Amino acid sequence: MDQITAILDRLPALHPKEIDLSLGRMHRLLKALGSPEKRLPPVIHIAGTNGKGSVTATMRAILEASGKRCHVYTSPHLVSFNERIRIGTTGEFVSDPQLFEALNVCEEANGGEEITFFEITTAAAFWLFAENPADVLLLEVGLGGRLDATNVIDAPLVSVITPISMDHEKYLGERLADIAAEKAAIIKQGCPAVVAPQEDEVLRVVEREAARKRAPLQRFGQDFTAMSDQGRLAFQDEDGLFDLPMPSLIGSHQITNSGMAIAAVKAAGLWPGEEIAAKGLRSINWPGRLQPLVHGPLVDKCPAGAEIWLDGGHNPGAGVTIAAFMGEQEERSPRPLYMISGMLTTKDPVGFFRPFEGLVRHVATVPISTTNNGRDPFELADFARVAGLEATPFATVEAAIADILACAAKDGEAPRILICGSLYLAGEVLAANGMPPR
Repeated sequence: MDQITAILDRLPALHPKEIDLSLGRMHRLLKALGSPEKRLPPVIHIAGTNGKGSVTATMRAILEASGKRCHVYTSPHLVSFNERIRIGTTGEFVSDPQLFEALNVCEEANGGEEITFFEITTAAAFWLFAENPADVLLLEVGLGGRLDATNVIDAPLVSVITPISMDHEKYLGERLADIAAEKAAIIKQGCPAVVAPQEDEVLRVVEREAARKRAPLQRFGQDFTAMSDQGRLAFQDEDGLFDLPMPSLIGSHQITNSGMAIAAVKAAGLWPGEEIAAKGLRSINWPGRLQPLVHGPLVDKCPAGAEIWLDGGHNPGAGVTIAAFMGEQEERSPRPLYMISGMLTTKDPVGFFRPFEGLVRHVATVPISTTNNGRDPFELADFARVAGLEATPFATVEAAIADILACAAKDGEAPRILICGSLYLAGEVLAANGMPPR
């Protein structure tokens, strides 16, 4: 076992619960570390249910195209923990020696006190970001917002609220308005905020919070918009109409995500102009989000004409988005769609599966080996059936693919395979296919 794995395996023992939303422990540790959160580069803070990662990746691409050095903090990772922390000095994921040093520093400063895994690793990220120079920090919320470990930033350049839907009800509340209130709490006094298209009750909550904090609010669809226009991305706000290339990320929902990223960069005062932004939009990299697998061991097993798509979406909102994209693919190039899915016990399987009714021929449910919170494939298959889908459990993704290929061959068809339901599963698939994120 290497040193980093050993320390990451040791840290969860510092708190009896995996999730315990509070800021007290975080403030205590940061003070012991010399308050690194007060020495960070200017921050863009991102909360929401879906699209946080894509919006963050798009902002990073635009800012780096303009020569800015971007620290980036996201979670969870797909294959390696290092993916959560990107150091702007190099533009790369944190190196093993840097990560080991930061974790050691935080473990020693914590002195064995109670603290969650996410809190102490977030503190390690802040320590790294404070120790290494950069122009901006793109800081993604882990869960919720109000009591999330990242919400120790007093005055961000801009707060970004991506689409909000039902998720993590156990921690954030059973009503959509309650969840919205938790996420909108990253908006800070007098600091600009940008909000994505939302349900009316969500938008009302965000608008109230922005008004209470006297935070200038930019709303998608009212103060700015983005749309597809003859194969181009058209972004419009009070400054005019920008003609840009479509983002390199796949799916019509990425038009909205790109519009959010552009609006946020502008609100932060970092807009580099159309030409540089266009370069950035063409270079976005965000694995595991409607990612076509075009080479590797899993792909090599498939016949000519078959497709494998990978997405880490795991809640009802993501299900709607992914199903819409797969419907577009069916219209463009008809072929039978098979799903392979693994999910965590904390998610809503029926809500995720329901948008695929009538679209997916069969669901193969699989376990997730990289977490103890994976749902049993037999139980997950039952949930898929409740959502109106035919389903069969399998022991591995490889076994599920083999069965799909056998069924498709019997029918003389080249299948379209969608692997989805969890970022943990997406990470396992990328690792098995020799495609770790970079």
